[in-house]
Amino acid sequence: MMSIGPFSVHVIVVALAALIAWLVARSMQRAEPNTPRKTAASLLLDALFAGLIAARLGYVARWWPEYLATPRSILAIGDGGFDWWIGLPVAIMFVLWKSRHVRALRRPALMGIAAGMLVWAAAQGTLSTLQRATPSLAALQLEGMDGSAVSFDKPIGKPVVLNLWASWCPPCRREMPILAQAQTDYPGVVFLMVNQGEQASTVQQFLAQQGLSFNHVLLDPLSEAMQTFGSRGLPTTLFFDARGKLVDSHMGEITAARLKEAVQGHLTP
Repeated sequence: MMSIGPFSVHVIVVALAALIAWLVARSMQRAEPNTPRKTAASLLLDALFAGLIAARLGYVARWWPEYLATPRSILAIGDGGFDWWIGLPVAIMFVLWKSRHVRALRRPALMGIAAGMLVWAAAQGTLSTLQRATPSLAALQLEGMDGSAVSFDKPIGKPVVLNLWASWCPPCRREMPILAQAQTDYPGVVFLMVNQGEQASTVQQFLAQQGLSFNHVLLDPLSEAMQTFGSRGLPTTLFFDARGKLVDSHMGEITAARLKEAVQGHLTP
């Protein structure tokens, strides 16, 4: 559910919606006589690009303090940081402006945008349904650093951020200071750092070398958590409510802004 090969399912959904939008605009213009040289499909792609830039800039502005602390993360569009409610109006206005002298392009391009948004909305609804059907935190069987069995048969009673990581994974290493800081910033949220496939000695040595301290470090020797939650890559960050139900997820390196958005949006009042 969370990924298709190396790609986040949310990236696939956006790509599919853009493809449908392009096909609709292209087919509608073909059905109309006396079409101009510039196609509605190419206008739609230009509008999509403009909308995506605006959506990204809007998101960055909303979480500016977090991005200012690490300016390079502004370019990390893999964090999924886009505000569609900013990008969509910009894309529509772009179409209206560019087609002001060529009205034949307007209807096909706008219908393409409408079709793409319908596909995107339907896919988001489907993903939400699938996410509700995803196994809860209780499905995990992990180990403590001392080799003891750790289970979650009883709800923790607090929201949980569960991070799947490994010491050999560069994106995991880059995002760990962000998670360590969040652990301090949100004492009402439990942060579980679940190592995938490594021995306790390796994990202890890595954390000591990096000067990182986490309250809850657990081991998953067979990487069963990745199979349980459908993750196809590391790092993966999962967000559970106080009842242990998955409410959000992020595959790949997470930025401070994306982490803060998920925690404040799903796990804190």
